[in-house]
Amino acid sequence: MKWRIALLLVLVQAGLLVLVGAQPAGQEHWVATWTTAQLMARSAQPQAPPAGAPGTNPQSVAARGFSNQTVRMIARTSIGGRRLRVKLANAFGSAPVAVGAAHIALRGKGPEIVPGSDRALSFNGKPACTIGPGMVILSDPVDLNVPPTSDVAVSLYFPGETGPPTTHATGLHTTYISKEADVTGQASISDAITTQSYYFLAGIDVLAPAEASLIVALGDSITDGARSTPDTDHSWPALLAARLAANKGTVNFAVANMGIGGNRVLRDVTGASALARFDRDVLSQSGVKWLIVLEGINDIGRGATVPAEAVTAEDLIFGYKQIIERAHTHGIKVIGATLTPYEGASYSREEGEAVRQAVNTWIRSSGAYDAVVDFEAATRDPQNPKRFRPDLDPGDHLHPNDAGYQAMADAIDLSIFTGKRAAPAPAKR
Repeated sequence: MKWRIALLLVLVQAGLLVLVGAQPAGQEHWVATWTTAQLMARSAQPQAPPAGAPGTNPQSVAARGFSNQTVRMIARTSIGGRRLRVKLANAFGSAPVAVGAAHIALRGKGPEIVPGSDRALSFNGKPACTIGPGMVILSDPVDLNVPPTSDVAVSLYFPGETGPPTTHATGLHTTYISKEADVTGQASISDAITTQSYYFLAGIDVLAPAEASLIVALGDSITDGARSTPDTDHSWPALLAARLAANKGTVNFAVANMGIGGNRVLRDVTGASALARFDRDVLSQSGVKWLIVLEGINDIGRGATVPAEAVTAEDLIFGYKQIIERAHTHGIKVIGATLTPYEGASYSREEGEAVRQAVNTWIRSSGAYDAVVDFEAATRDPQNPKRFRPDLDPGDHLHPNDAGYQAMADAIDLSIFTGKRAAPAPAKR
């Protein structure tokens, strides 16, 4: 026995003994500071190509992809950090995509980067990588002091034909595309083609304190930020991130927006259903500990135009229960968000309103969620609770405007995340 103890001491002193799974107290870990839900380019479907030279018309980007071009995308951080890595994905491509160079920097104005902040990214020590079909690639970590709620610019150079890109169409941030050449390290991109989508960029992680964690917002266009003002970060997840960063007790909570416009809980339509994309869009995120679910209005509305796909409240509740159980299996707490009003929207109908009301009653009163956020109460018109408040409605009666998104973010009790309050009692109607 004594010789075993002596050998153990020698190995420890020599640094040769590694305790697998040991986590020193206070050790930093990776947490996603920004993400986006990815889709196949819509115009990847057979269609006539748009006018203009290939790769120089914004409308051709989704149809044809890139070749000998640099794409500079702007992402808004939630928490900050001193070290980061970038996640690239070819989630829906049918062929490998070559990335010839990749850089990250703090964004200045427009396509410009802050002088001295540019960092070349590497992949296994090399400046280039190939992303196979369905593959996710993490860059090597790089040192860069990134403030919370700040803009970073990720620049990717594609030397050859990419084909239709994996994308997030409603990026709500201007993306700058060079007409040719590798300009990933340049201070700006002159005469750039612009879109408001993300391409092949899936996320950015920062090395964060041990107590830091991620809140994933899973939803449809209302989570995505549709009808908010572009380039102002007025989706409710972005506004929640700003609130968390400004509160001393919640500065270590990051927010990931995994909204997809048109998405549904139970069936595919715009992207895979919430149930089908759950593993990729929630469980795979670095540091996730919380999930906010705001989805179902498209399931309800779809029944107005496609009766065969009409859903009942019981159908949606089944879907919610599946999400809750799968999240709990992985130690993730789930917050249920009530569905916002939609009377007057193009697919509203009385039968659908009855389903929405029944679903919201269940969300508030079932106790199935770890907490509840009442987005309906925050946005409904007191004179007609089936509709948005007029001052929060951009005119389509389905999505909030900037003020409406702010009202939603403000309705989230930050003490939910600090553990200083009990689960909410059912809301009074």
